[in-house]
Amino acid sequence: MFMDKKNKDNKPKFSTISLPTPLIEKIKKKIEGTGIHSPSAYVTFVLREILSESEGKENTAIEQRLRSLGYL
Repeated sequence: MFMDKKNKDNKPKFSTISLPTPLIEKIKKKIEGTGIHSPSAYVTFVLREILSESEGKENTAIEQRLRSLGYL
């Protein structure tokens, strides 16, 4: 995954993504008192969750197809 790669200083690489200010304000309100320290940390968490769910669904579909073909 992109975020897990390290640069020569062994620190994660990051890129900037622009979000509408009203969305950032909603995120700030949502994370108040949660221990999540920034909108960026929240968005990273949410995207990782969504991507891992979709990977799981893709894997399930592949497994079902392989099973139907008699490979599993």
